[in-house]
Amino acid sequence: MNESVKDTWYYIIVQNPGTPDEQFVGYMDKETDLTFMPCFENKEIAQQCFLLMPKDAINNKYEIQAVIKEDLMSLASKNGYDVFLLDDKARIIRQVS
Repeated sequence: MNESVKDTWYYIIVQNPGTPDEQFVGYMDKETDLTFMPCFENKEIAQQCFLLMPKDAINNKYEIQAVIKEDLMSLASKNGYDVFLLDDKARIIRQVS
């Protein structure tokens, strides 16, 4: 029996990649108190949105990386984050579940 499984991948922003302080970037919406991790359909959209996102570019390094949906959802759940798919203008397209 040959079963083909296609994993779903998203692009995320990683702060301080390859260091002991490495972490996925997450945000808190001050109006709703919602904490979330943004994700993107492709690297180009992530790069465009990253330019608009708040960040500490002086003290931190950032990198866009691909991650399997299940790994992203597991980490988000463990840390109390929702995951939202964003477009290149940082608008929410939908919640990822």
